[in-house]
Amino acid sequence: MSQTLLEMAKDLVMAQIEAQRLSPDDMHQALQQTYASLKALQAQEDGHGHIAVVTPGTPPAPVNWRKSITKHHVTCLECGASFKQLSVRHLKEHGLDGKGYRIKYGIPRTQPLAAKETTSRRKEIVQRARPWEKAPTFLKAQEKAQQAVAQRKKTARATA
Repeated sequence: MSQTLLEMAKDLVMAQIEAQRLSPDDMHQALQQTYASLKALQAQEDGHGHIAVVTPGTPPAPVNWRKSITKHHVTCLECGASFKQLSVRHLKEHGLDGKGYRIKYGIPRTQPLAAKETTSRRKEIVQRARPWEKAPTFLKAQEKAQQAVAQRKKTARATA
């Protein structure tokens, strides 16, 4: 049974962690570097050794994603373009989606990929529109609550 390159890279990185030669915090970067090295070796093997393999001597400096999200703009860390939000369409141009982009740059899952002002305005609009009040589960819960209040009033009148 043959393993994929990603599985091999994962096994190598996990072995380094278990041997306490790598901290779990550095796992993401080590996994990417190991995968890239395995991919380069595979390309060299496929080309019968005629492809020069360049492995990075020093890893690139980690990108501070916090600086890419400002009050009025969000800067794409892939191409450097500025937007009010990083759209699905734009991320697709880089072969990414929101989840992949967040993972690649270490951005928390809950962090919006939009300018702070844009996020704030959206929150205001949602608070005014209150869409949850139109949801069937909310309406059903309201109806049950009203029935419970009516039942209590009816019981209170009967005992009085």
